[in-house]
Amino acid sequence: MRHLLLEPIGGISGDMFLAAACDLGLELGELEELLHRGGIGGFHIERSRAEKGALGGTQLRVHVEHGHGETPGHAHGHRGWREIREILGRPAFAGPVGERAAAAFERLAVAEGKVHGVPPEAVEFHEVGALDSIVDLVGGAWALERLGAPVVHARPPPLGSGIVQSEHGPLPVPAPATLALLEGRPVLWEGQGETTTPTGAAILVAWATFEPPPAVTIERTGHGIGHADWSDRPNVLRLSLARSDEGSDPASVGLLEAHLDDASPQLLGHLMDLLLEHGALDVGYGPLFMKKGRPGQRLTVVCRAAQRADLSALVLREATSLGVRWSPVEREELDRRHVTVETGHGPVRVKLGLRGAEIWNMAPEYDDCVAVARGRGVPLKDVMAAALAAAQRGSSRK
Repeated sequence: MRHLLLEPIGGISGDMFLAAACDLGLELGELEELLHRGGIGGFHIERSRAEKGALGGTQLRVHVEHGHGETPGHAHGHRGWREIREILGRPAFAGPVGERAAAAFERLAVAEGKVHGVPPEAVEFHEVGALDSIVDLVGGAWALERLGAPVVHARPPPLGSGIVQSEHGPLPVPAPATLALLEGRPVLWEGQGETTTPTGAAILVAWATFEPPPAVTIERTGHGIGHADWSDRPNVLRLSLARSDEGSDPASVGLLEAHLDDASPQLLGHLMDLLLEHGALDVGYGPLFMKKGRPGQRLTVVCRAAQRADLSALVLREATSLGVRWSPVEREELDRRHVTVETGHGPVRVKLGLRGAEIWNMAPEYDDCVAVARGRGVPLKDVMAAALAAAQRGSSRK
């Protein structure tokens, strides 16, 4: 199983995350081609070696070509969340890259909306909507995919201090959107200057967990070098790519769990469908009482260890929880086999659970039974009973 250990030594920003990923061995040509296919042009990425303190690594800078890359009305890089979502929905970004980038921008939209008292759909990004920020976040999502979609484990970031200039005028550090994003997460109240930017905070919230990793073997380490100089620490983000034996067995499974106290039934049904479509072995909900006596739901997802990262990200993106717990479990299974039986209404598949040659369980396939019941205009319960009886007759003759 792959892990990425994220250490915001001097803080985190979008360009530092992408730079650290490149320092792990990624080349930017593929990313630039992807961005151009997605209609994002008028820029080039400058890559160079740099040092902060005793640490050397990769530094990136996105240069926007004069008169290019910004559509009319975007002279200052303003884009709304709706427009960015439309960009990330283009065919070139279909799949995990577009989904990860959209998850980060959505977190930013929610945070900005909270700060300004408007719904996320009405948020107009300023600095974050500029072309370089889009390149940084799409690039970071692309980098995670190229690194094998690892589980990202983050240490608490330093929030920084001071005043930063923005298009809204002078703002305190940490920026209001940064604080809104990191609510409920562990942080360090230290640092000088804007050590953690809103895009950096969005990366932590959308793509990372603050849970410590299991015992891992570190394969290689990369450093993303920031542009500012801090007097109290090197402005470096360190990423270490690692692997663990957990999940090396294809049959290794675990439980993803989250407690939800503000999720509608429609959201829960949609989330269940998505999790099953993305390979979850089973999904369930159960009622529970949460703090302050609030009723809630416990989401439980059974999945293979290799699916942990993707399904955790899916839960965090689609649900209302701020965290997901993972517990490796041992599972004992019956062998499975399907047989097709003839009923008085039509053929139906039946799933058999076997221990050796002995049949311990039988279950008619629900979708087959529904199709036959609708096609023949008979009750579903009659079709299921007939299929089970036919399967039992067949097994008794063996």
